[in-house]
Amino acid sequence: MFEGFTTQTSDFLWELAFHNERPWFLAHKEQFEQLLNLPLKALAADTAALMEQRFPSRGFKLHVSRIYRDARRLFGRGPYKDHLWFSLKSNEILLEGPMFWFEIGAADFSYGMGFYSATPAQMAAFRRKVDANPARFERLARAVMKEKDFRITGEEYARPKGRRSDVIDQWYNRKRLGIEVSRDFGGDVLSGRLPEILVDCYERLMPMFDFFMEVYREEPGSSR
Repeated sequence: MFEGFTTQTSDFLWELAFHNERPWFLAHKEQFEQLLNLPLKALAADTAALMEQRFPSRGFKLHVSRIYRDARRLFGRGPYKDHLWFSLKSNEILLEGPMFWFEIGAADFSYGMGFYSATPAQMAAFRRKVDANPARFERLARAVMKEKDFRITGEEYARPKGRRSDVIDQWYNRKRLGIEVSRDFGGDVLSGRLPEILVDCYERLMPMFDFFMEVYREEPGSSR
């Protein structure tokens, strides 16, 4: 059962950022397990179980990230990640698609929902779906944007794909889309109530998640 991360979790991640090498990590592997890996897995499992209780007919699959970076993609970085995360995706998705997520780092933590791996074809399908019923999407967008903690994320196109309305344009002209809550390390991340806090957030984002899933079903992209 998840009981909260600790300030030592942050300390470990700061140290890892400055000593991102195999000898240091092996000497501190027990700290990694106790301070980061086991609590993250407990948080992920408790959050997935609570999602199952709250949405029993939906079916989500859980993925928890590993600390090891892909050796083929180090690009001058150390072999270990300094942020770890988990995601919850619909069982309909084979590889990539809309997801709920949580991420923890040394200085902060964040969570939310997004379609971060969307292909250009999927974003084109998203715009077509918005164009087919802009009033519907604007209602969904306004419901998200009235939540003061939510922030829309995703790289924007250098050349906008079109202008629809002040509300819609904040979503329409992005290469990928996400909705994020970001916090400095501390507070909720130290609390055993974090699974409930995450699922409460995911529930508020579920209508937009359903919209993204409709886009995914129309254009699965490389996920099938």
